Amino acid sequence: MPSIRRVGSALALAATLGGTLAAGEAQAQDGAWYTYLGGAGEGNQSGARGYSRVTLDGDDLTIFFRWSGLTAPTTIAHVHCCTAAPRTGNAIPATPVPSFPGFPAGVFAGSYTRTFDLTLESSYNPGFVAAAGGIDAARTRLLDGMTDSRAYLNIHTTTFPMGEIRGYYQVVPEPGTWALLGTGLVGLGVVARRRRQTA
Repeated sequence: MPSIRRVGSALALAATLGGTLAAGEAQAQDGAWYTYLGGAGEGNQSGARGYSRVTLDGDDLTIFFRWSGLTAPTTIAHVHCCTAAPRTGNAIPATPVPSFPGFPAGVFAGSYTRTFDLTLESSYNPGFVAAAGGIDAARTRLLDGMTDSRAYLNIHTTTFPMGEIRGYYQVVPEPGTWALLGTGLVGLGVVARRRRQTA
């Protein structure tokens, strides 16, 4: 039968692993999100593809995305928030309207990056701010929406005026979290094997 000391060690390792993973997840939720863009998100057969990464540094939200293979020239692009359920449904634009400032219209492929100060009303769609109940609430709602995969980026084209490609944001995992998870699981496996040998 395993000793109390070995069982206690296994429980301590599991508690440490769980606590560190939770801390890593919280840090990731505060800092970075990503999504892949495709026609399936808009319910069409477009073969266009794209990728987006969003990072938060204090009040500065940097949105980057790249795309290619659109069936028609671009018109506008936004981040929309917040759908009623994760990874499905539609929502109003949360970012400036009619489109991101400086977004390249009339192209089939390209990239875009811009940093938005989330304390400024100009960083949002006025309707999104009004629906949220103010700037601070809009900031919280947008970040929560991305974390919960209820916010999405889409690119509109002349062929698909409601959006040709779309992707719902999700939290970027911390590299250290994955490394720690692997180490912790190896440690738990060693403890379990020793328990079997002494049973």
